Amino acid sequence: MDRARLRRLLARESAEAQELNPRSKAAYERADHLFGRVPMTWMNKTAGAFPRYLAAARGARVTDIDGHDYIDFCLGDTGAMAGHSPDAVAAAVQRRFTELGGATAMLPTEDAEWVGAELTRRFGLTRWSFSLTATDANRWAIRLARAVTGRPKILVNSYSYHGSVDESLIVVGPDGRGAARPGNVGAPCDVTLTSRVAEFNDLAGLERELAHGDVAAVLMEPALTNIGIVLPEPGYLEGVRELTRRYGTLLINDETHTFSAGPGGCTAAWGLEPDMLTIGKAIGGGVPAGAYGLSAELAEQLLGRADLDLVDMGGVGGTLAGNALSVAATRATLEHVLTDQAFAAMDELSRRFEAGVRAGIERWNLPWSVSRLGARSEYRFAYPAPRTGTESAAASDTDLEDYLHLYMANRGLLLTPFHNMALMCPATTDKDVDTHTEVFGAALSELFG
Repeated sequence: MDRARLRRLLARESAEAQELNPRSKAAYERADHLFGRVPMTWMNKTAGAFPRYLAAARGARVTDIDGHDYIDFCLGDTGAMAGHSPDAVAAAVQRRFTELGGATAMLPTEDAEWVGAELTRRFGLTRWSFSLTATDANRWAIRLARAVTGRPKILVNSYSYHGSVDESLIVVGPDGRGAARPGNVGAPCDVTLTSRVAEFNDLAGLERELAHGDVAAVLMEPALTNIGIVLPEPGYLEGVRELTRRYGTLLINDETHTFSAGPGGCTAAWGLEPDMLTIGKAIGGGVPAGAYGLSAELAEQLLGRADLDLVDMGGVGGTLAGNALSVAATRATLEHVLTDQAFAAMDELSRRFEAGVRAGIERWNLPWSVSRLGARSEYRFAYPAPRTGTESAAASDTDLEDYLHLYMANRGLLLTPFHNMALMCPATTDKDVDTHTEVFGAALSELFG
């Protein structure tokens, strides 16, 4: 690749982005009272000098404050996998908040049992509790795992994604040992005191860490996502389950992103048998919601422990968790929007997207790869596709990603700013996917032609 040409094209696209978006630029420059000038500092992870500001969104479309419309393949980095403001969710939220009231009254609603039963149908775990984020679901699942096993450490895969959970910010270092993930902000202690780490797809490495006998739970994504999709090799997930059982370690599947694999995520699609499962983002249809599920046996063990404070200040729960509004939104999303039929259609669209990207890669004989996980597709600047998180992290190329993301955005398409991920929702169309194929091909032609 001609890096000088890449830099020229990136500079051109950056200048065009500033020319096209004066109102977003001005809004960013006057945001003096926000830490990092944005509501959350991760919103600065965007190609170009400033983020585009949201005006409206519906279905698979976003409009910014400069009046530009976009085909949205980002979809809130999974949070809007149901599409933006789906009608059924909007109606449920409207009814709960205005007609019935009591959005957060610290009282249960009958919707919660419906949601629990539906999550059981989809994922197999039989007892459920709610949170507002998947991060909190993971935190609370970790506490329960430590309580029931009496063990202190949690094992994660290098470069897996579990939100801002302290125990998960560990990677395999150059020497093959666990080390703090670069940039970890204000860690309460050395992460190796609380955590162990193994590469995804490395059963020998996993067994070596479990053999210490101090791991309460393996917290893992069935496929890595936020570092780029890394799919499990044949037999790997079965090996993880066998090893965790052999060493008396619980298995927690984090399906927050891998929910894209189908109505019951990878757990149902691949016949997995975790002891606990966590999920968030998409299940609320855009309203903050999360949940964790437990096997019946594990739930009974925990509820039978008189020494555990599960109803007050024991560290598991939050005042707004399981509130009536988020649970109503979750029911509407699962019952009417992210249905089995919707997932089948989203999967087909993702196959079409993958084929379009692959055609562009093959046309220019690029050493890149594209991977798909149900409704989610992603390309990496490496061939063959990375098999571990560390390999996937090494395949990143900031200038190249920024060029492609800016090129897309300047022509009306949004990808996830953290990586090259595209997600389908029930409102995405064949034409949307074909538009991406066309624009992606044009971007490659300018760079390599």
